[in-house]
Amino acid sequence: MTVSELPRTWRERAEQVRRFAVDDRAAQLWEAAAKELERALQEAANEVLNLEQAAAESGYTADYLGRLVREGKIPNAGRPYAPKIRRADLPRKAARKRGRTLEVVADGGIGSSSFDRIVSEAILSKTRNRR
Repeated sequence: MTVSELPRTWRERAEQVRRFAVDDRAAQLWEAAAKELERALQEAANEVLNLEQAAAESGYTADYLGRLVREGKIPNAGRPYAPKIRRADLPRKAARKRGRTLEVVADGGIGSSSFDRIVSEAILSKTRNRR
C-alpha cells in the first residue's frame, strides 16, 4: 500500500466503524486523519524545489532538469533564469530495486531510491562500526 492510498483506506475504515460501532466518534477520527493526510500530501506535491533539490529527489541531474524546464517539458515554478520545479511535476527515474523498497510517490514523498540509499548507508555504517 502506498501513502497516497491511505486516505481512501482510512475512509473505508471509518465506514466499517460506523456500521459496527454504537459511537460515531471513532469514525469521525478516521475521517479527520484521512483529511489531514490528504492536505499534507497536497502541500508536499505543491512544494517548489530548486534544481539541486529536484535532482536529488528525481534521480536526474540538475542540468537535465533545467533543460526540460527550458524546453517546456516541465512547467517552471520559478523565474526565467532561476527555474524551480513543483514536486508533483518532477519526472521520476525508474529506480533499481534492491531488496525492500518503500513505495510512495507520484504525489510527493520518499522515493524508493532514497529509501534504498538510506538503508544502504545504515547497513554500511553498522558494518564499519564493527571493525
